Amino acid sequence: MQAPNKNQQVVEKELPIGPVHPALLEPFRIRFFVNDEIVEDCEVVLGTIHRGVERILEGQPVERALLITERVCGICSNSHAWNSVRVVERGLNIEIPPRAMYIRVIAQEVQRIASHLIFLGHAMEVIGHETFAMRAFLLRESFMDILYYIGGNRVHPSVPVIGGVRPRCEITEGLKKLILELLDRGEKMFKAYVERVLADPLVMSRVTGTGYLSKEDAIRLHAVGPTARASNVRFDWRMEMDEYKPFTFDYIFLEDGDNKARVVARALEIFECIKIVRQALKDLPEGPLVNRNWVPKRMKFTDSYNEAPRGELYHSYALDDYGRLRHYKIRTPTITSLHAVEYAAIGDHVTDAVLTIASADPCLSCCQRVEVVDVKSKKCKMFSSPIEVVKKYGWKR
Repeated sequence: MQAPNKNQQVVEKELPIGPVHPALLEPFRIRFFVNDEIVEDCEVVLGTIHRGVERILEGQPVERALLITERVCGICSNSHAWNSVRVVERGLNIEIPPRAMYIRVIAQEVQRIASHLIFLGHAMEVIGHETFAMRAFLLRESFMDILYYIGGNRVHPSVPVIGGVRPRCEITEGLKKLILELLDRGEKMFKAYVERVLADPLVMSRVTGTGYLSKEDAIRLHAVGPTARASNVRFDWRMEMDEYKPFTFDYIFLEDGDNKARVVARALEIFECIKIVRQALKDLPEGPLVNRNWVPKRMKFTDSYNEAPRGELYHSYALDDYGRLRHYKIRTPTITSLHAVEYAAIGDHVTDAVLTIASADPCLSCCQRVEVVDVKSKKCKMFSSPIEVVKKYGWKR
C-alpha cells in the first residue's frame, strides 16, 4: 500500500453500533470514530431506557421501597435491595440479627457468581465462541437455583427486609446440605470451564493485550469494581462492610489491565464467592431472622455503599415525619466504568473495541437514572453520556 503524501487528508469515519445490535446485551449506542478500522475515539450514548425510578420512590413509605428498588435491575437485584435497607438501618440505628447478616451475605455472593457468569457468557458471545457462551449460561443455572431455594425466586429473591431477612429465607439443615452440594458441583464444573477457556488460543488471542487500561487511567476515570481491580486498583467495598468481617477470602487484583485481565478477574472472584458462601453456611449463627423493634420516623439524609457485582453501588435518601422517602438517589457502577472503557477502546481494532466496551459488564437498566438539578435555575438535565457527568461535576465519594 502506498504511503499517503502530505497533501492527502486522512478522513475519520464514524461507525455507530446500537442501540439494537447483536453484540450488545442492552439498548445503548456506541459511536466509534475509526481510521482504517482502528478506533481513534469512542463515545457511549445512554438514555434509551430511563424509567424514572427515583421519582417513583418520592413520597413512598420506606417499607414499600423494596418493592421498587429490588426491581431496578434483574441481575443485581439483591445488591439494590440490600443497599436500600442498609440506608434506613444506618439512619435509624436498627440492629440486625447476626443470622440475618450471614444470610444476606450468602444471597449477595450467590448473585455475584450468577452475574459474573452472565458476563463470561456475554464475553464469549462477543468473541464469537458460541459453545463457551452457552456453557457459561448453563453453569449459571445451579446458582440461580440456590437463589430460588433461599428466596423463592430466581431473579428477585427478595431476601433483605428492614431489620433482617424475610422469614421464608430461613436456611434449614436440609437446605444447607443442598446448597453445599450445588456449590461443590458448580465449582468443579466451573474450574474445568476456566481451564478450557484459558487454554483456547482463539479466545486468548482476542482478549490478550486489547482494551488496555492502566492503573493511573482507571483511577483518573473512576473505574470501579472488577474493571478497576483488573488494573490493580486495590479497593473493594467489602473491605469496609462489617458484614464481611467474619469471612476470610482474597480480593482479586491484577496488573495487566487488558480485556483478559477483566475476564480473569471475574472468573477468579467466583471462586472467592464460593469460599465466602461455604464459610457463612458452616458458621451460620443461631437466632432470629429479623428485628421488628423499630418504627419509621424522621431521618436525616443517610447513605450506604455496597460492592455490587459491577462495583460501587450508592443509595441515599431521607425520611419525613411519617417515614416517607424523600430525595432518593441511586448511583450505580456502570456510569463511570463505561467511561473508563470508552478510553480503553481507543487504539483497538473495531472488532476488539466492542469486546472492550463489553468488558465493563455494563448494566444499562441500573445506569440510566443520572439526573442533575440546578438549584439556581430549578432546571433538570438528563445526561446521555458518562463523560458529561464526570467533566461537569467531577466524582465525589
